[in-house]
Amino acid sequence: MPAQSQTSPQAIPTIEPQGTEAWLVTFGPGQAYWERFGHNAIWLREPATGLDHTFNFGFFDFEQEDFFLRFLRGKMMYFSVAQPAARDFDFYQQQNRSVRLQKLNLSSAQFHRLRDYLLTEIKPENRNYHYDYYLNNCSTRIRDALDLALGGELADATKAAPSELNFRDQTRRLTQSQYWYYLGLEMGLGYPVDRPISRWEDMFIPMVVADEVLRLDRSTGASIVSEDLQLYASTLPQAPSIPTGVWLRYLISGFLLAGFYWLAIRFMPRRWASRLSTSWVLLLGCCGLVLGFLWLFTDHSVTVKNANVLLLNPLLLLALLPSMRHFCAGLLIAGVAISAILLLFPQHQYNVDVLALLAPLSLSVAIYWLRARRTGVGY
Repeated sequence: MPAQSQTSPQAIPTIEPQGTEAWLVTFGPGQAYWERFGHNAIWLREPATGLDHTFNFGFFDFEQEDFFLRFLRGKMMYFSVAQPAARDFDFYQQQNRSVRLQKLNLSSAQFHRLRDYLLTEIKPENRNYHYDYYLNNCSTRIRDALDLALGGELADATKAAPSELNFRDQTRRLTQSQYWYYLGLEMGLGYPVDRPISRWEDMFIPMVVADEVLRLDRSTGASIVSEDLQLYASTLPQAPSIPTGVWLRYLISGFLLAGFYWLAIRFMPRRWASRLSTSWVLLLGCCGLVLGFLWLFTDHSVTVKNANVLLLNPLLLLALLPSMRHFCAGLLIAGVAISAILLLFPQHQYNVDVLALLAPLSLSVAIYWLRARRTGVGY
């Protein structure tokens, strides 16, 4: 459960409508893994029709048919909804997630274009869409709706402009506070998330949409944002603006694992030491099978060309055969060496953290097997 504020949530102030209004709403990150990237919505107000709802594209249903199979295969289905705005804001406040509101200075034609589009999108026959983490998510759909209302002005200002961060940078900075979640993403994401991206693509992050809309106002003088309000400020720690190096914590973990390993094989019977070594290598091989499956047999476009298969090599499963352990020792050493060399190339997959964690124990097992083969003891 997300951490709560030490004080009781305050009532969200009422904002009286002044005719038809469109607001960009940005909800800050929460503590659950699916909340780390934040969320956003468009709040439309039209007193004449009673419209006072937030529209967002971030809903999924665990009860959906074959939900987990779809998730595994990269065929996730999300859907759009409209909710009463006050209830929506209160929910995020109760979850201790920040609520930022930006009033959009739209013409009557722009407002009605945005309203008609969103009302069409929430219809049962239109609301479902195939979700993609980076290219087609709840935030990119809000971006596209705003761009439609603005007549392409947002796209014109951002599609040719390079972003300072890429997909992996954004992922790392928003998840680095969570040890295992961060590590799992670093293992599973391949080279496609390391490519340079545009500011348009960077708007897969809701907070970036808010910043780009404000930047559009400042750079063009079009006064897109007429008000920028912090409706509720979360007490959760804020993510850094750029990813910081956390490889040291994984390197320390890696050396601790290697230290326990050497202590274990020093005092346990030879047969147990051999089984311990084999267990580690089989774990790496099984993880490699998962990476290979994600790469070759799913629609997860960001899991292809994953350099981590050098460290999590499915061929390591050959260690089940004692005669192949010398070969597997070579695979372990080669995987670590090649992974380190690839990091020296100008364009490379960032997997420093995975390498830091796995290298100490993998090299230790390789050394043990090579020594055991030479001596013929405990192999």
